Amino acid sequence: MAVTANNPAASDTRRDPFALVVYSREDCHLCQDMIAALRELQVRLSFHLEVVDVDSDEALRSRFGLKVPVLIAEGEEICHYLLDPVALDAYFAKIR
Repeated sequence: MAVTANNPAASDTRRDPFALVVYSREDCHLCQDMIAALRELQVRLSFHLEVVDVDSDEALRSRFGLKVPVLIAEGEEICHYLLDPVALDAYFAKIR
C-alpha cells in the first residue's frame, strides 16, 4: 500500500523520521530477516533505518560478538536475534 498525503509523517519532509539502527554482519540470515522486516514496516511507521556491520569495527565486534542482529534506537536495545514487533510497537508508543 502506498503512503498517502494524509499521513503527516509522509507529507512533512521537514520532520526527521525516527532512527533505528540494526547492528548486523554479512552472511547472517537472522540479520537479513530483521532488515527485510524493518524495511517493510518503514512505509507504515515512517522511520530511518541504518544498518551497521559489526565486523567493520573492532569495538563493535567486541561489543556485540555473536549477538546479532541487534535493533537499537537512541541507545536503547529494542530486541536482538529476531524482530520483536511488540517491543518495537512499545518503543514507538513511548516516544510518539
